Amino acid sequence: MATNPDDYLPLSGIQHFCFCRRQWALIHLEQQWAENLRTAQGRLQHARCHDDTYSESRGNLRIVRGMRVASQTLRLNGVCDVVEFRADPNGIEIQGWSGTWHPSPVEYKHGVPKEHDADRLQLCAQAMALEEMLVCTIPRGALYYAGTRRREAVELTAELRLKTQTMADEMHELYARGYTPKTRPGKHCNACSLKELCLPALCRRGDVSGYIRTHLEEAQRGGET
Repeated sequence: MATNPDDYLPLSGIQHFCFCRRQWALIHLEQQWAENLRTAQGRLQHARCHDDTYSESRGNLRIVRGMRVASQTLRLNGVCDVVEFRADPNGIEIQGWSGTWHPSPVEYKHGVPKEHDADRLQLCAQAMALEEMLVCTIPRGALYYAGTRRREAVELTAELRLKTQTMADEMHELYARGYTPKTRPGKHCNACSLKELCLPALCRRGDVSGYIRTHLEEAQRGGET
């Protein structure tokens, strides 16, 4: 089990990894990034959420923003947009607070709910980290989508937890190998800010060097005719 912070990967990367393993590798292995309207809007939204100087109390509810979390089991660390603590007689004690509380993460997303599990996996990883740190059980969390201005409750099932652990393990394996996977071009590529860096059409034909070599050979054959 990892104890050195250098062995941890960014928790937010699990969302990229689920969406596209190549996108994750370009960002987290090759340190490449490009921004489009969606990512810019999302970055500004998260800048507001990650104000760790902000906390709020509303009766039996306490809201903490920008809470840093880490999981030794997943070997991931990061920041929760919001963690809500509700007064609960069966909850846990929090240093400096009176009473007992039950935590639940809320992740803020730009856009609308998605068909794939990328957002749910990120939320689940946050909850698993909170469980380790606070020694508690968190059965559910929530995703808030700016596009619909609605929350989506997420049950943190055994199946979702297993998928989160499997994804995290695979991320560490690829990171240790320094391997950037190829990709199958699809509709999801059009929404990706790294499309021009990724060159998915070249991946469909094979590796970039092979693509160039093939075209040079074709040009040479054309010159011989």
